[in-house]
Amino acid sequence: MQDGDSHRVEATVETDRHRAIEEAGWLGRLVDRGGIIFAVGIVLAMLILIQEVILRYVFNAPTIWAHETTVFLTATAFVYGGLYCTARDTHIRVVLLYDLAQGRARRVLDAVISLICMVSSGFFAWAAWLMVRRAIFRPDGSIHFETSGSAWDPAYPAYLKLFLLFILGLMALQFLILAVNHLRAVFRGGDSA
Repeated sequence: MQDGDSHRVEATVETDRHRAIEEAGWLGRLVDRGGIIFAVGIVLAMLILIQEVILRYVFNAPTIWAHETTVFLTATAFVYGGLYCTARDTHIRVVLLYDLAQGRARRVLDAVISLICMVSSGFFAWAAWLMVRRAIFRPDGSIHFETSGSAWDPAYPAYLKLFLLFILGLMALQFLILAVNHLRAVFRGGDSA
C-alpha cells in the first residue's frame, strides 16, 4: 500500500466513526441524517438569545417568546441526542467486562445490552405516554394541549412530551434493530466488532 492509499483508508475509517454504525440499519442512517436539523435548532436558539439580549438591553424592548422558544429548541435537541447516540453507538456503557470481551463474545454482549436498553426505552416510553395523556387530554376526554402558563402561553410542554414519547418509541425500535443485527453477526460467525 502506498502512502497516499493509507491516508485514504485512514480518512475513510475516520469518516465512518462519524456515522451511524452498520448494525443500526435504515433507522440509524435516517436518525444520523436528521441530526443536522437539531444542530441547526441549537444555532437558531443561540441567535434568538443574542437577539433577545440586544432587544432587552440596547432597545429596552424584550420579547415574550424568546426564552420559551430557546428552551424548547434545546430540549428537543437534547431528547433527540439520545436516539442519535444510540444510532452511532456512542451511548454510555459500563465497560468493565465489555472491554475484556472480543469477537463473538462482544457481539453477544452488544445484543444483550441492546435488548436490555430496548426494554428500558419501552418502559420510559410508557412513562412518557402517561405524561402525554395528562398533557393532551382533559378528564372528560376532550383534547387540550398543555401550555406553559406564561404571558405568551405556547403549547410547548405538550409538544415536548409528545416528542419525547415519539423519540423513546424510536429508540426502543433502534435498540431492537441493533440487537437483531448483532445476533445475526453472532450466528453467521461475524466476529469483528
